[in-house]
Amino acid sequence: MGCPAVLIKGGHGHGAESVDYLIRDNGIVAISAPRIVTRNTHGTGCSLSSAIAAGLAKGEEMETALRNAKAWVSAAIDAADRLGVGLGHGPIHHFHRFY
Repeated sequence: MGCPAVLIKGGHGHGAESVDYLIRDNGIVAISAPRIVTRNTHGTGCSLSSAIAAGLAKGEEMETALRNAKAWVSAAIDAADRLGVGLGHGPIHHFHRFY
């Protein structure tokens, strides 16, 4: 049956931008966002994959679901320092739009 798409995340890379690569049989799409300096990045991969799955469940195309998910996760990372949870790498702020 095969795998229709693979996502390579760029969050652990270096540089001013975090670039993710969506690889499909019809090509590669690079989706970037500014890299945010914070210690609170716990759960980014799980949150990203869940947001993509939610977008697909709503009927979004793969690339649209990925773009929307990356924008949401990037905003959640940006807001993460407002939480102040724990002593180590804290979680991203999943509910940043609400508080």
